[in-house]
Amino acid sequence: MANLSPQQIRLRERFEALIGLAAPALDLVLAAGDRLSRVAGPEDEYYPIRPPGERFELSPVPRLDSESDDPPGPAREPDPLA
Repeated sequence: MANLSPQQIRLRERFEALIGLAAPALDLVLAAGDRLSRVAGPEDEYYPIRPPGERFELSPVPRLDSESDDPPGPAREPDPLA
């Protein structure tokens, strides 16, 4: 890690102090949101994202005729012995 200048150290300390002062207020916001979601939310209704038996598969992407099966990378020079 590079050495910090005195100005950078002061700025970092100011940000850390600001975060330290804001942390209790942010904790209260999170706690209030948690309680509100429990009160306003449904009672034990769980909706899975996808039914357990349903499989997820991607459809194949159509390829252009000019595409080959070679992996992308730098262009290869022709083999002089071939």
